[in-house]
Amino acid sequence: MKKHVIILAVLLITSLGFIAPEERTISGTVTSVEDGSAIPGVNVALKGTKLRTITDVQGNYLIKVPNNAGTLVFSFPGLSTQEVVIGSRNRIDISLGQDVTQLSEVVVKGYGEEKKGPRGFISGIVTHDAKPKGSYSYNKERDDTYSNTEEYEGISENGFHDPLKDPLSTFSIDVDAASYSNIRRFIHLGQRPPKDAVRVEEMINYFDYDYAQPKGEDTFSITTEISSAPWNPKHKLVHIGLQGKNIAKDNLPPSNLVFLIDVSGSMSDENKLSLLKASFKLLVEKLREQDRVAIVVYAGAAGLVLPSTSGSDKKKILEALENLQAGGSTAGGEGIRLAYEIAKENFKKGGNNRVILATDGDFNVGESSNEAMEKLIEAKRNDGVFLTTLGFGMGNYKDSKMEVLADKGNGNYMYIDSILEAQKALVNEFGGTLFTIAKDVKLQIEFNPAKVKSYRLIGYENRMLKSEDFNNDKKDAGELGSGHSVTALYEVIPVGVESSFDLVDALKYQPVKKQEPVLVSKSDLSNEILTVKFRYKKPDGDVSKLIVHPLIDEHVVIEKTSENFRWSAAVAGFGLILRESEYVKKYSTAEAIKLAQGSKGKDVEGYRIEFINLMKSTPAVAMR
Repeated sequence: MKKHVIILAVLLITSLGFIAPEERTISGTVTSVEDGSAIPGVNVALKGTKLRTITDVQGNYLIKVPNNAGTLVFSFPGLSTQEVVIGSRNRIDISLGQDVTQLSEVVVKGYGEEKKGPRGFISGIVTHDAKPKGSYSYNKERDDTYSNTEEYEGISENGFHDPLKDPLSTFSIDVDAASYSNIRRFIHLGQRPPKDAVRVEEMINYFDYDYAQPKGEDTFSITTEISSAPWNPKHKLVHIGLQGKNIAKDNLPPSNLVFLIDVSGSMSDENKLSLLKASFKLLVEKLREQDRVAIVVYAGAAGLVLPSTSGSDKKKILEALENLQAGGSTAGGEGIRLAYEIAKENFKKGGNNRVILATDGDFNVGESSNEAMEKLIEAKRNDGVFLTTLGFGMGNYKDSKMEVLADKGNGNYMYIDSILEAQKALVNEFGGTLFTIAKDVKLQIEFNPAKVKSYRLIGYENRMLKSEDFNNDKKDAGELGSGHSVTALYEVIPVGVESSFDLVDALKYQPVKKQEPVLVSKSDLSNEILTVKFRYKKPDGDVSKLIVHPLIDEHVVIEKTSENFRWSAAVAGFGLILRESEYVKKYSTAEAIKLAQGSKGKDVEGYRIEFINLMKSTPAVAMR
């Protein structure tokens, strides 16, 4: 009997050896050696495994590891990598400093030429020319060649205009934020983003601004400021801020949503379908009983995997998401048609009817050209169904398609590079992302030639409109969501200021006559430097409403301007540096960092400190 007991004990002990060790959670905070500030976006990985996470906007992280786990590796472009033995600890806090070795290895021969990156990370040739679409290739750190066919629409930067000849500047607003998170992805990977991936207005509008809420029945408020341009003190910088009314979640109209999900073979990467499902799960948790969700997928063909379901049945929706798998070609056009059909069948009058397209944009079956997709979306938007596009992945990412689909579908466009970005777009900014309060939103600025020698709009290159489009209510323009703000900046050369960007040289063969401005009003006798005109329609309306707001130059020095003004100027300056703009040749990233540090404000969510740290890491990607 004793022998049998011993044998059973041995078998039990032996069998325990085959049980997987229990997990435990390691947490901590990553800060900067330089100033003790939190560092978001730091990669935290268990060495020798695929277990990894990243720090959040407060620099905090959580990672589940086996009990017998060995070493955590903390890494971030431009900062020294640290390896820490876990031991018996459940909390590990560390500080990272600049990696001098990495910074010294960066060699720049000009954009589009050979670059030597940190630890060989950015080797190979980076190319991007003036063609409408660009592609480039690079080698991964493990030196296997990785072909990159990402596509970006070509951008020709706005130049200066003479207000005597062109007194009006007209454009559609833009609340897309995809460009910022996309360039953040490049910088986190130790690469300089292609110039055409950098849309400065989207960088500026990624951040919230402390604008006054509209009063009474007004849907919008307008805020304006003017001071010196940080990159050229002789010039002025005009800041225009629009603030949409914030509608409480309980008062938001019911939603009729269709998740249109790309499950083609190109979505199989971890930063695509897996991240996509995790992102949608965050959104599902925000849904109410009166909200409804259907799920349409497309690969070789399109299909309905979840009929329209109440937001109260979260388990059913989450199970449908979890069961999705990637495989097949990409019938994007067929999927879009089916999604709009489902949305129309479940249409909620007075509600939020929206298709949410999640994809890497790599359509290759059916309608695949931008022109074909554009016509398809334009035809469907007349049914009152809006479109939101969520971009995922890298390598074959089609930014150009994603942007045009959102623009033509009366919607918005975001690039999801991490679960933190999904949290921001789909949870923290839930109302602004999904609930439209105004459509066909346009701005028209009239400049006073008695005060302004020349002007230029910063960004919005692909949103420009003709002057006559402003009063044309049939002309499509941008949409604005609940609580969303829009910021636009103009660089102005005042009358009497000599500038290297003067438009016309002095004449040689005839005397120069001083050209007096011909004005239909007495604006030359006023202090008004410009007038902002703003048009918008209600989501279900056909007639626009006009708001007019003049701006007077009160000669406020930049140090006395609002945090809104200085922060937007810092972001714009960095964006122009990334674009290698001719207008900021004497402005450095260090100057943009200093301006941003002095205007960070409360920064409750930590997005601004993340941006400051992003700028600090750019020496590793050959910045000036």
